[in-house]
Amino acid sequence: MRKIYIFDTSLRDGEQSPGVNLNIQEKVEIALQLEKLGVDRIEAGFPAASPGDLAAVNAVARAVKNASVIGLSRSREQDIEAVREALQGAEDPCIHLFLATSPIHRKHKLRMEKHQVLEAAEAAIKYARKYFSKIEFSAEDAGRTELDFLCEVTDLAIRSGATVVNIPDTVGYMTPYEYGNIFKTLKETVPGIEKIQLSAHCHDDLGMATVNALAAILNGADQIEGTINGIGERAGNTAIEEVALALETRQEYFQAKTTLTLSEIARTSRLVSKLTGMVVPGNKAIVGANAFAHESGIHQDGVLKEKTTYEIMSPEKIGLKGGKLPLGKLSGRHAFREKLVELGYSLNDEQLNTAFGKFKALADKKKQVTDEDILALVEEKLIETPEVFALEMIQVSYGNQSTPTATVRIRTLEGQTLDEAAVGNGSVDAIYNAIDKATKEDVELDDYSIQSVTQGKDALGEVHVVLKQGDYSVQGRGVSTDILEASARAYVDAINRLIDKRKTPARGRNNVSTV
Repeated sequence: MRKIYIFDTSLRDGEQSPGVNLNIQEKVEIALQLEKLGVDRIEAGFPAASPGDLAAVNAVARAVKNASVIGLSRSREQDIEAVREALQGAEDPCIHLFLATSPIHRKHKLRMEKHQVLEAAEAAIKYARKYFSKIEFSAEDAGRTELDFLCEVTDLAIRSGATVVNIPDTVGYMTPYEYGNIFKTLKETVPGIEKIQLSAHCHDDLGMATVNALAAILNGADQIEGTINGIGERAGNTAIEEVALALETRQEYFQAKTTLTLSEIARTSRLVSKLTGMVVPGNKAIVGANAFAHESGIHQDGVLKEKTTYEIMSPEKIGLKGGKLPLGKLSGRHAFREKLVELGYSLNDEQLNTAFGKFKALADKKKQVTDEDILALVEEKLIETPEVFALEMIQVSYGNQSTPTATVRIRTLEGQTLDEAAVGNGSVDAIYNAIDKATKEDVELDDYSIQSVTQGKDALGEVHVVLKQGDYSVQGRGVSTDILEASARAYVDAINRLIDKRKTPARGRNNVSTV
């Protein structure tokens, strides 16, 4: 069966989602999980965007051993040099060049004629060949490019030395028939097309990213580019998990498959959601909370009699496991370690001690502790940030006829204790005002969200915040059975990340149009 290569751009296109800003450690953590998932290629970022992005791509390149690591580059020599620097130490480096080809981009953005686009593309590919044996070239906005010119661009890219040619539906404009026909035409008309791989990169502006990617596969695409959970610019990208499960579930139809370790999908989805702060909707295909739920009585009856009546795939296929965690407040460290191994985690002794302490504290509060509870506790501090400030205590006074008041106690890195009180429009606002006074950080709360990790009145609440300070934007997370405590922990976590970020190279946002 024909293999479809998976090119993951969660760390580049996915990070362009509004409100998402991953630090170097978070990028590496996601990249290592993508490697465990079995993706073939990981686009780690856009090195020319900022020194911080270059450093992050380099960190990923040095950490990943079993996947090709890719850096994005405009068709400019200085961008190519930045990718060359960023991918030093990579086991299998690849550069991803792009240049717009559509009439609207040629006229309004590039201000180039067709021959100038061809000349620029040829020069960039040939320059990149001095440093890279693997070169992907993307014809940005290929979906709205004249088909005869797209054939001409593809032919030139092949002759110039590209090993992969990507056909992006940059603005999510294509229908499946139109997009599939592009691949069919390229396969039938471009000389030497069999020497390279054709890649599909789709956006979801009209809700057709996944189906367009599948149409490309049916018409000869060798590689699919996408993100975990479908995150990305505007409405997002092709969701990799959707393509993988479509090919797995409908093998007889597509006659193609990925080599992903499908049982890692659920964990990868959860990690990306947690570190980006982008909640997966309950009705999201494959990884949504309701993807394997059956509410209808007729459906429930059918599933009880025979699962395949209403389930075309099993939750175990993507790594979901049912049942409660058979651990409680009397459970020992060894049993806890074994459970973490079962859930896919390998912690060092220091990390284990921290996680075990949090587990014991939770077990004292909850009647039942589930796998989801454990995962939330472990992943809350998955990426360690230096704790300039640590929350020691909060106390809130609230009544619907009185002004909410909060008192906080913050411990500094030097061991100093800071006690402050403040009022606010609500309990959370009062807590945040008190923390601001204690830390003396002037920040803006750009986003706040809370969700339940598990079910029940004693469920863990997970709070995600985004703070802004000047040009800096950071995320923070907090978990507790008390949502006010979780809110405070998330805020302090974000402030620590902000302080840490100010000490590292600036990471500018990529404000140029990309594939």
